Amino acid sequence: MSQGGQDVKVLVIHGSPRKKGNSAILGGEIAAGAQAAGAQVETVYLHGLDISPCQSCYACQKPDSKGCAIDDDMQGIYHKLVDSQAWVIASPVYWFNMSAQTKIFMDRCFALTAYDKKAFLRKKIGVAMTYGDADPFVSGCVNALRCFGDAFKYVGAKLVGSVYGSANDAGEIAANEELLKAARELGEKLAK
Repeated sequence: MSQGGQDVKVLVIHGSPRKKGNSAILGGEIAAGAQAAGAQVETVYLHGLDISPCQSCYACQKPDSKGCAIDDDMQGIYHKLVDSQAWVIASPVYWFNMSAQTKIFMDRCFALTAYDKKAFLRKKIGVAMTYGDADPFVSGCVNALRCFGDAFKYVGAKLVGSVYGSANDAGEIAANEELLKAARELGEKLAK
């Protein structure tokens, strides 16, 4: 990685079925901050991709593993995850945790070390969450943030920060200038 964001690749993973929803807006602001700091940004929308749940076959954990045994759209994402220095995971809260699309993605990351033994080490992670209730505890946002924090700590990745806020209607989060500013600042941190 070079200074000032040059050559830093940031991969934005959107886990909402709405490409213009609140979590997508927040994730987009993180991406804009990273781009402004000179990073290359690529975006993946999980909704609509053919990504099956983990089958717990452990094929990816065998010493001679060539990767995940499930042949689906996650195969193309593995290499993007390995090639990037930072990830942004943006998800709405659905039923007191991250969206199902995001959870399937997270579960399938179990196989990532089969593609690169040090795939998680030194990765910088940013998380964006949106939820309907005014309280992050009542909404379940805190549950999702805890899942991300625990998972990335376990594998040696660095959770650089998270931004989260309440919004009910699609696009409503765009009126929260303070939150959007915090998201852009998180993107700048990920690009360094």
